[in-house]
Amino acid sequence: MIELAVYNSQGKEVDKVSMEEERLGGEVKKALLKEAVLMYEANQRVGTACTKTKAEVHGSGRKPWAQKHTGRARAGTIRSPLWRKGGVVFGPKPRDYYYQIPKKARREALRSALLGKLLDREVKVVDSLRLDSPSTKAMAQILKTLGIDGSCLVVARDDDNQTLWKSIRNIPGMALMPASQLNAYEVLKRKTLLITRDQLAGLQ
Repeated sequence: MIELAVYNSQGKEVDKVSMEEERLGGEVKKALLKEAVLMYEANQRVGTACTKTKAEVHGSGRKPWAQKHTGRARAGTIRSPLWRKGGVVFGPKPRDYYYQIPKKARREALRSALLGKLLDREVKVVDSLRLDSPSTKAMAQILKTLGIDGSCLVVARDDDNQTLWKSIRNIPGMALMPASQLNAYEVLKRKTLLITRDQLAGLQ
């Protein structure tokens, strides 16, 4: 059983909540986390790298000089990959790097990522995270009182997103995401996970 303190927006402990490790898989599956991270990063690649083969580079197809009696090495075209400004052999071409691991594996990877954060004490739980209007200063003060100084992923309700996003977007290293869209890559990417009590209960 993992016990977590619940703080208010002033940084004071107001309650405690507990989570069973078994609900999150019981152990951190590092190999599965690696597969999930590789998948998410591969799916972000645009795959636009492109090189030209000797058939595509600009230049004449005429033989530069006679085959024999010149004392020079044989050459058939100035577009040869051996020549400067020639074609590229087996160079990259535009391609799609997208692939998926099974849905059950993605869910299990998310559980392992959350469990790892909980075991490393990198999860901060607040009773609520509401702002009357967008304010970067107010959000920065809340983070300071909670002792969050590095990168952080804020998990909040969908109806809070617009106000919170406008308050967070100018703070370096911060990101906002509803619990329904969480994935292992986003959880692992940031140092701290800031989550409301309601969203933590929903994750269980």
